Amino acid sequence: MRLWSLHPRYLDPKGLVALWREGLLAQAVLRGATRGYRNHPQLERFTRHPTPLAAIASYLEVVQAEAGARGYAFDESRIEPVRTRVIMPVTAGQMEYEWAHLMAKLSVRSPVLYEKWRPSGVPDAHPLFSVCAGEVESWERR
Repeated sequence: MRLWSLHPRYLDPKGLVALWREGLLAQAVLRGATRGYRNHPQLERFTRHPTPLAAIASYLEVVQAEAGARGYAFDESRIEPVRTRVIMPVTAGQMEYEWAHLMAKLSVRSPVLYEKWRPSGVPDAHPLFSVCAGEVESWERR
């Protein structure tokens, strides 16, 4: 499971579809609707949040919006209704780590997108996240 801190605009089609599926799985875990993945490290930042379902719903709304902008039909009714807008921190080190990880994936899977995004420098974060100083997050498995 990879719940990117990066804005979903950087993902290739395969990555965006995978993010949607994994985000829905994360939502099911946070709702207690599945037994698997309950201790997955990518969920730690959501489970630590005071309103984890609002956090994952806010996350999924952006993924769904990106998919819609690309002409995909991700079913927004699968997202829990958001009652609270949330912002969560993410470290600059985590963003750098994820950017390098994504660039490695794109270099193999989508060389055109790799060439498009590679010179971008510092990428935008997913709008759920506010970038703060710090190293790679403690929950990240390298």
